[in-house]
Amino acid sequence: MPEQRELVSLAADLLGVLKHGRRRLAVAESCTGGLVGHLLTEVPGSSDVFVGGAITYDDHLKQQIGVEEKLLEEDGAVSSAVAEAMAAGIRKRSGASLAIGVTGIAGPNGGSEAKPVGLTYVAVADENGVVSEEHIWQADRSTNKQLSAQAALRLALKRVRETSV
Repeated sequence: MPEQRELVSLAADLLGVLKHGRRRLAVAESCTGGLVGHLLTEVPGSSDVFVGGAITYDDHLKQQIGVEEKLLEEDGAVSSAVAEAMAAGIRKRSGASLAIGVTGIAGPNGGSEAKPVGLTYVAVADENGVVSEEHIWQADRSTNKQLSAQAALRLALKRVRETSV
């Protein structure tokens, strides 16, 4: 399980790179329940970069940030397509230059053979498009949430470093 200070340090690294590039960040979270936003706001001065976000636990709220109902019906709320739509939607609605989307099944219930507990999709949207990753964690609910938040922050940092070269 990642330690809190390790996660906050990762958030600080992301915010630092974004601040240097004069970029702003927003998040749309489902299975992490606001943990990514929490980690970002643990960093002093985060308001210089972080504009905020949405905890879209319910599909109705996912639609409010731009996830199409058809996409939710066809791919399911836990899918790379929905994570990507969450990131793109919150980016557009917030005016941020970069956005994170996270959706998954934290557990211990809610999984299936096709979509097991621990399945998580993280996505990052920016002016160059959207990228996503799939992860399957095999831990308890709290650890799955922490690992998902860590994966989201890592993907965002990787994307920013790749696109600012």
